[in-house]
Amino acid sequence: MNDKKTAIIIGAGPAGLTAAYLLLKQTDLKPVILEESEYIGGIARTHEYHGNRMDLGGHRFFSKSEEVNKLWQELMPLQGKPSYDDIKLGNTKALAENGPDPETEDRVFLLRRRLSRIFFLHKFFDYPLSLKAETFKNMGFKRTMKSGFGYLGAQLFKKKEDSLENFYINRFGRPLYEMFFEYYTENLWGRHPSEISADWGAQRVKGLSLWKAVWSIVSKPFTPKSKVETSLIEEFFYPKKGPGQLWEFMADDIRSMGGEIVMNCHVRDINIENGSVKSVVADDGRVFSGEQFFSTMPVKDLVAGMGSAVPADVARIAKGLPYRDYQTVGMLVDRLMLENKTKFKTLTGDVPDCWIYIQDRDVKLGRLQIYNNWSPYLVKDPDHTMWIGLEYFCNEGDEYWNMTDEDFIAMAKKELVSIGVIGNESDVKDACRLRDKKAYPAYFDTYSEFDTVKDYLSSIGNLWCLGRNGQHRYNNMDHSMLTAVEAVRAVAEGSVDKTYVWGVNTEKEYHEAKSGDTEIAETEDKK
Repeated sequence: MNDKKTAIIIGAGPAGLTAAYLLLKQTDLKPVILEESEYIGGIARTHEYHGNRMDLGGHRFFSKSEEVNKLWQELMPLQGKPSYDDIKLGNTKALAENGPDPETEDRVFLLRRRLSRIFFLHKFFDYPLSLKAETFKNMGFKRTMKSGFGYLGAQLFKKKEDSLENFYINRFGRPLYEMFFEYYTENLWGRHPSEISADWGAQRVKGLSLWKAVWSIVSKPFTPKSKVETSLIEEFFYPKKGPGQLWEFMADDIRSMGGEIVMNCHVRDINIENGSVKSVVADDGRVFSGEQFFSTMPVKDLVAGMGSAVPADVARIAKGLPYRDYQTVGMLVDRLMLENKTKFKTLTGDVPDCWIYIQDRDVKLGRLQIYNNWSPYLVKDPDHTMWIGLEYFCNEGDEYWNMTDEDFIAMAKKELVSIGVIGNESDVKDACRLRDKKAYPAYFDTYSEFDTVKDYLSSIGNLWCLGRNGQHRYNNMDHSMLTAVEAVRAVAEGSVDKTYVWGVNTEKEYHEAKSGDTEIAETEDKK
């Protein structure tokens, strides 16, 4: 291995893979990716179970970044023929001229309809909330009046935005906050919104308010598509067999261009000398040296791996950075009990949502994915079965994390019955459970001091921190890719300036000009 021509990349998720791909195209460095698991794609991987595929967390491919869209299109062209469900249902879409046929080819993006709703009071609500008759009917007269006056009061008497709770109240009023944000946020993060930094809401919501949601409906006929709020997009791209399929194709391309990917390789130590990274050491003792180092591993683990080279204050802050872990239960059923009252048809007659945010305070379930509606090719028998994903948020080592698969799946079945999604626990024909550590970097505890850690890491000239965990920031997939774009650009130019890398998904101008898909309901959210 030639140290002068090697770039070591920790992690084979979207950011790490993008960095390797671009290094091969734009520099003379050979990327060597060290991936601790047996999977490509990180949390954006696709998991197959008995012929059905799961998308962990749900990944819409939508971005305002031309660079990101170009990368995606290089890897997977847009469909030129209708997909299986569109053929059977007679749906029409704007297909790409001479694009691949998803019925005969796998390397293809599908164009999918976005529909995500809130399930509250055993009824469906639009997200973002819309002021239409069905909303008022579902809420009831008393709740509607209380919410209206609460919103007006919030506009007249603004709270200091020193917490996520006040951030939401200022934009939606206290009654709507308590109905649609408070419990979901606490369920997601394990902390009450009053304990969470407002930074998280500012990053994820990006200016959206109840008024903007209403105005988007009124102004929609007169608004160019390019000006629509990213949180309100109606269509998105999606790989035929789930997000992991795209990252697996990228990994194949990296290998074919001369890059290397080492699987099941957990980085334990990072050796720092004279302000630069010299090498990293894996659990099995293997040493990987290089000229440039790109890290997508959690900041907490990265700093811990540097040992005594790190200033005490930096080590303390990094050690205290919080994360939220994630579990998904895949379930196969014949039908759901939820009635489809929308104008959109599905193969089984079920609801057409990609995912549903669960606001019932009596269950731990946070979100329900319906994989059939992401892509019919995720489901072995999309005509006769529903393949769904139940998403739970927890902390590694807590009572939910430590439950056996059998007990956790049994709990999940009971919760689906209790909120009326299925009729009986016996309706579940098959099920599996997946767990992911450090899925969501959190914005409390020592996070308020994070700039101290960021400044220290930025001072290490040949170290580039990328992606969601690499920057301890709740980035969307396209933002994670853009951190790699900026880092590789700097390396190619011989720069050690990290400003643009850390600036992705932070500056207001950046959001307006280049931002990607903002998961508003994920603000309350996961993901």
